[in-house]
Amino acid sequence: MRFTKMQGAGNDYIYVDCFAQPVPERPPELARAVSDRHFGVGGDGLVLICPSENVDAKMRMFNADGSASEMCGNAIRCVAKYLYDHNIARRKTLKIESAAQVFTLELSVTNALVDRVRVDMGEPILEAKQIPTTLAGNPVADVSLTLPDRDLQITCVSMGNPHCVTFVDEITDELVHSVGPRIEHDAHFPNRVNVEFVEVLSRQELRQRTWERGSGETLACGTGASAACVAGVLTGRTERRVTIHLLGGDLELEWNEADNHVYKTGPAVEVFSGDWPC
Repeated sequence: MRFTKMQGAGNDYIYVDCFAQPVPERPPELARAVSDRHFGVGGDGLVLICPSENVDAKMRMFNADGSASEMCGNAIRCVAKYLYDHNIARRKTLKIESAAQVFTLELSVTNALVDRVRVDMGEPILEAKQIPTTLAGNPVADVSLTLPDRDLQITCVSMGNPHCVTFVDEITDELVHSVGPRIEHDAHFPNRVNVEFVEVLSRQELRQRTWERGSGETLACGTGASAACVAGVLTGRTERRVTIHLLGGDLELEWNEADNHVYKTGPAVEVFSGDWPC
């Protein structure tokens, strides 16, 4: 099986071109094997780039633990880069479907290769049942979540996948690696949840680390950055346009007031290609 490793702000996945080869058998098992950073290729999961009947391509995602994922804002930028750079869809505006949603992507091209992509992430989902969470509120903004050793104020947003955002004075390893997995599996989140820990640097600038459902801490999370942007506006902490600093790089976010869509801009990089024995 031919694969390509790509990363967006350090959020790295193994991509399989299913235009050129069959969809691999047992994708969850494959995702666990190739994502292993000691015995596999190493990555945050597996992405299948598949033909679509209606748009330029379909993205299927699997986390590093083999669980299916609805959407990743960093991964979909890399899919767009792959489609353009590999002459599958040589246009600067592409449409890609993921989990029954269609996303529009605007490509920035330098020396005939895509280097940055702007993604229309769509409208944030703020109704508790649709996120889903059993916490009260529509929106679920700055509500209390009680853990055995602490109380947190959290805001819940879905960007096609569920997110729990908590604003903190200082992001620590203990918060991300100990509190993060407990929130992921908290009973208030029936489908588990991605967890964002966010510092407010100014009304236009945030710092973020993410404990990603099914993958652990990742260097960046595009849907998580989108959720943090929305949460900042909902709780009165930020403006609608912000720069978010992640461990793997910066993303530019805007929650547009005119159409209620979130727009995210960031890099897309091809790292290397290889063959995986199947």
